[in-house]
Amino acid sequence: MTTIRRTPLNDIADATARAVADDLANALVVFRASGTPEGTVGSAVTLGKHTIRVDEPPALGGADTAPNPVEVYLASLIACQVVTYRFWAQRLGITIDDLAVTAEGDLDVRGFFGLDDAIRPGFQVVRVTVRVSGPETEQRYTELQQAVDAHCPVLDLTTGATPVDTTLIIG
Repeated sequence: MTTIRRTPLNDIADATARAVADDLANALVVFRASGTPEGTVGSAVTLGKHTIRVDEPPALGGADTAPNPVEVYLASLIACQVVTYRFWAQRLGITIDDLAVTAEGDLDVRGFFGLDDAIRPGFQVVRVTVRVSGPETEQRYTELQQAVDAHCPVLDLTTGATPVDTTLIIG
């Protein structure tokens, strides 16, 4: 059994565990985003007090003024992997000297453009590469990867089925 050290991230996890134990409703968090069109195919997406812009490359009708939606997804996956690696490293008492994550995905545009309805409109495959270094054994870093794969929210959005309810309001 690993003894959990006191670190800022572990302190947050411990406080969260206490809050959830006191009231299960404290476990549920709602994140919100809203978007409006910009340019030919771009959008401005508001996330709390932050706004990100999204566009497409010229081949997909955009002006390439910002990352496209699937690039934003890859950025979200990478950011979530980084924070989840850092969190679980502290939780498991694993030292990381250096961490770098890259991701790439293969997308067949026939699905998006409706040229072949047998082709998914999203990524056919996503490849994530995590480079980690430090004083731990390969076994410890493998243990860390398993914890991250089991607990990364954005990875779960990709690998698990997430119900999406869409409401269309006209007028």
